[in-house]
Amino acid sequence: MLNIPNGRRKGLLERIAYRVMKERGFLPDFSRAALDELEEIQQVDWGAESPGKDLRHLLWASIDNDDSLDLDQLTVAETLPDQRVKIHVAVADVDALVKKNSAIDEHARQNTTSVYTAGKIFPMLPERLSTDLTSLNDREDRPAMVIEMVISEEGKIQSSDIYRGLVRNHAKLAYNRVGAWLEEKGPMPEAVALVPGLAENLRIQDRAAQQLKALRYEHGALDLQTLEARPVFAGDELKDLRVEERNRAKEIIEDFMIAANGVTARFLQEKKVPSLRRMVRTPKRWGRIVEIAAQHNSKLPPEPDSRALASFLAGQKAADPLRFPDLSLSIIKLLGPGEYVVELPEETAAGHFGLAVKDYTHSTAPNRRFPDLMTQRILKAALRGSTLAYTRDELAELARHCTKKEDDANKVERFVAKSAAAMLLAPRIGERFDAICTGAADKGTWVRIFHPPIEGRLLYGYEGVEVGNRLKVQLVHTDAEKGFIDFKKIESIL
Repeated sequence: MLNIPNGRRKGLLERIAYRVMKERGFLPDFSRAALDELEEIQQVDWGAESPGKDLRHLLWASIDNDDSLDLDQLTVAETLPDQRVKIHVAVADVDALVKKNSAIDEHARQNTTSVYTAGKIFPMLPERLSTDLTSLNDREDRPAMVIEMVISEEGKIQSSDIYRGLVRNHAKLAYNRVGAWLEEKGPMPEAVALVPGLAENLRIQDRAAQQLKALRYEHGALDLQTLEARPVFAGDELKDLRVEERNRAKEIIEDFMIAANGVTARFLQEKKVPSLRRMVRTPKRWGRIVEIAAQHNSKLPPEPDSRALASFLAGQKAADPLRFPDLSLSIIKLLGPGEYVVELPEETAAGHFGLAVKDYTHSTAPNRRFPDLMTQRILKAALRGSTLAYTRDELAELARHCTKKEDDANKVERFVAKSAAAMLLAPRIGERFDAICTGAADKGTWVRIFHPPIEGRLLYGYEGVEVGNRLKVQLVHTDAEKGFIDFKKIESIL
């Protein structure tokens, strides 16, 4: 067991995070060459590169986590006749300062993503860029790629365009405060009230996002819910793990980004340039998904059908919300991971089964994900009509590399999250908790306690325990260095 309180210090998690980053082949620190290069980077020279359309007058705002500083997107809405809405999504023009094959770009290319652990954030780009010069910061003028979409009352994208622009963030907003206000569970955020017209604009965005989401679900997009807990620190001491709840503000960004990524994929297809696509293949383990549905007294067709699966999931979410996150996790594992593939002009890439869309890429987070920065460079080259930003061979190699590193990043984040959970529970050895079984197989049986929301292995008394069973367990062992949390069964709960 760890000593307390030193055993719950953030520094220990940071050390674990560094170790696991290196084990997974990441570069946790920037090279001397990248740091020297950073010293030479200043603001974009507008004399050398035109920013495109001046859109600073629009009521742009960012919505992100309370503590986010790497702001990749801004959004704004304009009303049109016939109940239509024009949505603008501004994406930070990272390529304006991070040039291909530079030392900073080489670091980003190796890691491919920012890695967010409970102990430390490992940014893909130096913070001088990702949280300052290439971030769409509050009250700052910034260059951006702008995706424009006209959305009908039914949630259909009637027309779209992509161009370069100059934007200004008029309000840095947080998901939870904006979400509570939109859902009439809290007051209007002060940052919204201070900008005339912003409140009504956000309500227009909310309606448009809900229309987009409704149409996606109608087409078979999957509504999955997993439990994501963020660490809560008091100074450097870990105090709690708090579950992140969905809300309407998060859905604005989620639905607009899905739409913008689709527009970007179709734009590049029309330009007939090789590009990266993001896909989730038709599930090979559909038979197992059919079996799970049967265990819940539901019937799915023998061949993969996203609409049928979406209907089953919606019914289960309404009927059993307590167990729905665990059902969701099982379905996610059976669907298989997302991956990056190359779409060539003469070919058609597979779509995204989970989102029920044919055309999809990643383009809206270039400060945080290398595929998005690649797509941005491809877009800019297509707009200029210049030489391809990446050769076909480069795209193929980077698609494989980015897919692998995304999986590695997920493993790093999960490991450090387990270490944080083990640290939090360390002083509670011997305590009893209500739990639900989340996994039962030859390799082990797993249970999740409800507060704090932590999963661990059922080391003793697992015989006969099945997924979904409620039981009372006792904590018997934790090991933060290994990310181990072990329980024993006390009794079943009917």
